[in-house]
This record gives sequence, C-alpha cells and structure tokens, in this order.
Amino acid sequence: MNNPPVKTSTNSSSLADILERVLDKGVVIAGDVTVSVGSVELLSIRIRLLVASVDKAKEIGIDWWESDPHLSSRARRLEAENRTLVDRLAALEGELHHLRQSLPAAIAPPELASKETVAADPEPA
Repeated sequence: MNNPPVKTSTNSSSLADILERVLDKGVVIAGDVTVSVGSVELLSIRIRLLVASVDKAKEIGIDWWESDPHLSSRARRLEAENRTLVDRLAALEGELHHLRQSLPAAIAPPELASKETVAADPEPA
C-alpha cells in the first residue's frame, strides 16, 4: 500500500511575530461579573481590556494618556497653565468689579449706569 505523505507546517511563528500581529490588529477582551444574593445585586464589575499598539489605539480614537497629567508632561504643563489662567481671570474680574463699584455714576458707562439704577431704584407699584 502506498501511503500519501504527511504534510507538516514549517512556518513557525516566533513570539515576536505573534505579538507584532496582535499589536497591529488589536485585541479586545470584555467581560461582566455580577455578584447577587437573591434578586439583590451586590457587586457588578465590567471589564474591558484592549491590547494594541499606540498607533492602532490612536487610529481608533483612544489617546487618554496624552491628556492624563500623571502620564504626560505636556498634560501637566497644560494643567498648570490652565490653573494660572483661571487665577488671572478671577483676579481681573475682581479688579473690574472693584473699578465699577468705585466709578461715580456720572462717568459710568451707560449700560452699567442703567443696570445699577434699575437694581438700586425699583419702580414704584
């Protein structure tokens, strides 16, 4: 009897090749765990895991690490700059309020004078 030859695969993938393919395509693992007693849900955990390269993640719109101040020096600088700008704005608004209060009614801008007049002198009933 003549047996056909056994075909074997000689294309073995190294771990690096497999990892490259996984990171290039991306892999999502999702799962939900719920702990209940009777009909009362005590604990619910939703697990979502994405394994992908940074380029693939950015391609699908995931880039949270760029705006996280704990992970990005650029985000830390932006957060500090934002705090500085908020403080400056609050100081300017306070100064503007102080200046408006100290202006005599005769030289106050018309829109400011009319607002203060209406607020100070309600119409008689």
